[in-house]
Amino acid sequence: MKKSRILIADDHDLFRDGVASMINAQPNLEVVGRAEDGLEVFSLARELEPDLIIMDVNMPISDGLEATRLIHNAYPQISILILTVHEEEEKLFEAIKAGAIGYMLKNSNSDDFLDGIRRAIDGEAVLPPMLARQLLEEFAILASRPKSTPNEDTMPLLTSREREVLELIMADATNKEISERLSISLYTTKSHVRNILSKLQVASRKQAARVALRDGLISNNTSSSDST
Repeated sequence: MKKSRILIADDHDLFRDGVASMINAQPNLEVVGRAEDGLEVFSLARELEPDLIIMDVNMPISDGLEATRLIHNAYPQISILILTVHEEEEKLFEAIKAGAIGYMLKNSNSDDFLDGIRRAIDGEAVLPPMLARQLLEEFAILASRPKSTPNEDTMPLLTSREREVLELIMADATNKEISERLSISLYTTKSHVRNILSKLQVASRKQAARVALRDGLISNNTSSSDST
């Protein structure tokens, strides 16, 4: 019986070794390599050409999302399954956009974990039910936009939280005001703002507000102080 070859990327030795032991106990699966950072997993992916990479989302040097993006672009035949501790909506969308075939929680039980691995190897999408529902909701929002919406085919996919932040940016709220309004940390607010600027491909908050108004990304009556 040919075994499916798996590469594990995680910066925690105990977790990495535990997952490897569980996988190697399966008759049709084998771990062919282990990496502890994004740079190492990219190098091993090129060297080992595994069928599947189990990728921790948070790693040093190059995080799991960036490593996923690089590997998917260079070796699209390799399936990548993202692992994380928390259900993070933003990370889900970034993982899928980066080329991951699925997204699993580290607290999954062993049966669900192994089932997810096998499904990923078979080319199936692997998503926790709650996150799958959120993903479908986001695509439903995109599908419900009027056909006349400008640049519909190239519109960026903003998460629900990013849309909330963008609405407040359009109201000329500061990062501190956004943080207080949404009850999130200032660090998280700044991260959302960076993501919004990146997705809209603009360099400033004022440009983001202009693009949002021009392309109908936000449906509200909020008026930005940026009128120039």
